[in-house]
Amino acid sequence: MHKLLRPSISGLAFAMLAVSVACTQQPAWQPPAGHLTIDLWPHGAPGATPNPPAEVDTTTVKDILIAGARLVRLSNVSNPTLTLYVPKDHPSGAAIIVFPGGGYRILAIELEGTEVCDWLVSIRVACILVKYRVPNSGPLPKSSAALQDAQRALGMVRAHAAEWHIDPQRIGVLGFCRHCLSRLPGSRRTEFCPQSGNSRHRANSAVLHRSDGR
Repeated sequence: MHKLLRPSISGLAFAMLAVSVACTQQPAWQPPAGHLTIDLWPHGAPGATPNPPAEVDTTTVKDILIAGARLVRLSNVSNPTLTLYVPKDHPSGAAIIVFPGGGYRILAIELEGTEVCDWLVSIRVACILVKYRVPNSGPLPKSSAALQDAQRALGMVRAHAAEWHIDPQRIGVLGFCRHCLSRLPGSRRTEFCPQSGNSRHRANSAVLHRSDGR
């Protein structure tokens, strides 16, 4: 082989290897298997920017453990979703939409998300976990992105209530973000965002919880 070709071939091989590794990398967080997950905005969220950065877990080895476990701090969420948790036996018809906290910077998606949903279904309450956009998605008037996602999620739950065996008059919200408590659907200061695509954006009840440790 000609010596002049060797660097080019080596460079090409390295580039192909890098692409292969990138394609096999796992997402920063995935919903637990066996649960329905759907996009809040199938055609793209309002004001979405092209080529957003990939989702990332910002937790480092220096961060404190919570109850002896590592805390997932999910950031760079540009494709918001909801994940449905359904009680296995005798669902009560009640449902709680869960919004993990993180001060519009990150989402404590497991500690204040999946773990909460696991407990709720154990007491026969359906749970909808919302992975909303962060960072810089609020508060108003800085950005309405998180509020758009919240209202969109509530509207979608109401639209699928019969299919998911949920009583539309028994839908509550549970929010952990101390900065966005007053903006969650169901609170008195909720503003309607036309971009959410529906007007059924108020919950029947709301539990607003501040959690520290992030």
